[in-house]
Amino acid sequence: MEYHVDGELVPAEEASVNVRDRGFMYGDAAFETLRAYGGEVFAWDAHADRLERTCETLGFARAIPPRADLRERIAETLAANDLTDAYVKLSISRGVQAGKLTPDPAVDPTIVVIVDSLPRGGIDGDPVWDDPATVRTVETRKIPDAALPADTKTHNYLNGILARLELQQEASGDPADEALLLDTDGYLAEGATSNLFFVADGVVHTPTTDQPILPGVTRSIVLDLAREEGLPVETGPYERDDLLAVDEAFLTNTTWELRPVGAVDGESIGGGPITRLLSRLYDRRVERSCYE
Repeated sequence: MEYHVDGELVPAEEASVNVRDRGFMYGDAAFETLRAYGGEVFAWDAHADRLERTCETLGFARAIPPRADLRERIAETLAANDLTDAYVKLSISRGVQAGKLTPDPAVDPTIVVIVDSLPRGGIDGDPVWDDPATVRTVETRKIPDAALPADTKTHNYLNGILARLELQQEASGDPADEALLLDTDGYLAEGATSNLFFVADGVVHTPTTDQPILPGVTRSIVLDLAREEGLPVETGPYERDDLLAVDEAFLTNTTWELRPVGAVDGESIGGGPITRLLSRLYDRRVERSCYE
């Protein structure tokens, strides 16, 4: 494997960043997880928009290259590894600076692209997940937006890591697939690496972005698909008991696409006709965007 590090392709075993890089020292970095289908990066503009917003929040957006440059680095990395269906992670840190917390205004960003094979699901294949997800609510709460802006995707992922650790520490057998976090007011927020959807009485529901959730790219696509199909959609604050009474539920993220929820806290839920419909519509969007 070869990765792209600061403008150069290097063997994976030699790929490294400086130990004084702020992304390593403080989590002072932005990233996006993407999928390539047929050699094309799916939903690139939406991912690039969010990446730029995160860098703007972190205060170094003016120092990052144009998105066409970033996309070319991804294309070069895919080509170097002879990959068409792949996982892609693009990271941009503030770079190497003096060892103090206050950032230096002069920024020389560190830019890294890593890839790995990820056979596509969709119309002509199987999803990357084996079974519907088992989900468990955890004690770890989602960080309030006033403390850490929820719409930024940074290298500081401790909130999700602590939630996933709960699954390992408290599991009697195999840990659940996903940890579901509540906000500090006790409302459903999101999974450690996913957004939550559920269907009740034919209405598609998902927690509102007025809460501290990361507005996922896949989440946005699914909402668009539902509205285009004429499905009623509602966003709002929901409690755990609301979720346990639904007809079907699913999780979304770039890697899983749409993954049905098999159970929450041991209570069976499962997918259903609307989950399957939205999955098919998502597959067709991938086909149109990357294969036609």
